Amino acid sequence: MIKLEDIEKTYDTGSVTTPVLKGVSFHIEAGEYVAIMGASGTGKSTLMNILGCLDKPSAGHYRLDGTDMVNLDDDSLSRLRNRKIGFVFQQFHLLERATALKNVTLPLIYAEAYPGDAEQRAKGALGAVGLTHRMEYRSNELSGGEQQRVAIARALITDPTVILADEPTGNLDRKSGLEVLAIFKRLYRQGRTIIMVTHDLTVAEHADRIILLKDGTVAEDRVVPQPRDAEEELRTLSEEEETS
Repeated sequence: MIKLEDIEKTYDTGSVTTPVLKGVSFHIEAGEYVAIMGASGTGKSTLMNILGCLDKPSAGHYRLDGTDMVNLDDDSLSRLRNRKIGFVFQQFHLLERATALKNVTLPLIYAEAYPGDAEQRAKGALGAVGLTHRMEYRSNELSGGEQQRVAIARALITDPTVILADEPTGNLDRKSGLEVLAIFKRLYRQGRTIIMVTHDLTVAEHADRIILLKDGTVAEDRVVPQPRDAEEELRTLSEEEETS
């Protein structure tokens, strides 16, 4: 489904040239759950921007469902991105005074035609993340974990084949982070392709595969033999809270 071949990305400010990605190559099949790991400055966010069609590489090829994204113009990239990719960010990026329902419908504004069933779709997406009872709450009335679940529902509203999550648990406490990871695992089991960027190994080990970036290259690409189970960890956490 996703094929990267010798991806390079260099930023040129005129006086300084900074190579960030230096020949990154890997394949991700449809329905995989992959974590991309690396320390700060290794190129994780740059790679995520390229995978999400928010930026283009300086060299190399990126094929999504057989289409070479490098050769598409901005309008074509935007249409494909809105149709195939859902984004989840560390900072949530919600409209603070808009309701959860309104926030979830926002991506549909950029569809070729605004669907008549937009509100029903949004309600379904909020139900999928366990927030039916919060749909009329403004985002600034929600907890951090609830806001991230609204962001996941927003990512689902266009029925994308790929979910890109950039440090999705970075601003959350342990329990809220596990709730988000449990949602990702359910989406993966439903056939979605999940790509998660994280610096945290305990988060990455919830995926089935880890790609480690180091100095702008792929240092390691390995299968996780026994992925962590967020739902089981949530049960254990609840038991610990009850006995403390």
